Amino acid sequence: MTGPDRPGDRRTRRSRKGEELMVPRAEFASYYGRPVIKAPSWSARDIAGYFFLGGLAGAGSVLAAGAQLTGRTTLATGMKVSSLAAVSLSAAALVHDLGRPARFGNMLRVIKPTSPMSVGSWLLSGYGPAAGAAAVCAVSGRLPRAGAAATAAAAALGPAVATYTAVLAADTAVPAWHGAHRELPYLFAASATAAASGTALVLAPPRETAPVRCAAVLAAAADAAAMRAAKRRLGMVAETYRAGRAGRLLRGAELLLGAGAVTAALGARRSRAAAVTAGLALLAGSACTRFGVFAAGIASAQDPAYTVVPQRAAMNPSGGPGPGPATDRPDGRTEQQASD
Repeated sequence: MTGPDRPGDRRTRRSRKGEELMVPRAEFASYYGRPVIKAPSWSARDIAGYFFLGGLAGAGSVLAAGAQLTGRTTLATGMKVSSLAAVSLSAAALVHDLGRPARFGNMLRVIKPTSPMSVGSWLLSGYGPAAGAAAVCAVSGRLPRAGAAATAAAAALGPAVATYTAVLAADTAVPAWHGAHRELPYLFAASATAAASGTALVLAPPRETAPVRCAAVLAAAADAAAMRAAKRRLGMVAETYRAGRAGRLLRGAELLLGAGAVTAALGARRSRAAAVTAGLALLAGSACTRFGVFAAGIASAQDPAYTVVPQRAAMNPSGGPGPGPATDRPDGRTEQQASD
């Protein structure tokens, strides 16, 4: 066979309206429906707990510094101790997931600014001693100047400690995390503030918690707004935030944070019982947010549709020929069926 009829010589034929493709459009289904990417091997209890406790510690140090500056000594001491306890448990959860403590030390051998894990390891190494010194000085009443310096250092590092785990998650190929890389830091910051506010309501007398009650309301509102924004950006991948274990946890988080914020605003000023109830609800809601986001990420990595379909949509933004978005799934299900 010669000339233009030979296979592979010419892949297009000309028509009056231009060129028409003779090669069929590529299909982007996964091999036998298996995951396209490997789901993280992280333990939910360890790493989701590490996310939650790190956020609680970092935001707590910021509240502790504010309480010290405004003369709320009971609140300041309580938040310093809770931050030390939280960062210690957070580090223990991370080391437990790593398997050997030496692995954490190995991460400190170099500083790699482009690696969220490397930056996070150094943040914890600097924040932990500062939080510990601040707590010890506050409880013992000794070395007040050193305690004040340690409190300031912990507060300066606190926001980064509370949110760097969002960057760590978003830096992976997991669709539910990477696709929401812009919103996750705000979501984690709001969740951390809610947890720290809840701890403060539990530990401090109502006369010292006026700023904390305001922070609780703002944190609950910011958490809800960031979650809605993340779901809008994720498109079909947002199914993982609504269905299964993640959906149950995140619905519970919304209810708990809302109830905690309302109780803090209306009842925690006069009633110690109401303050404790609001604080526990905020803590539980924050934990549900972190565990829910973690579960959504694992679910999105296990289903190849959440990797394949968004990539295909990005390659064909004009919405050309091909299956529509409602049925564009390798498993043949619609998005509604998948979410159900």
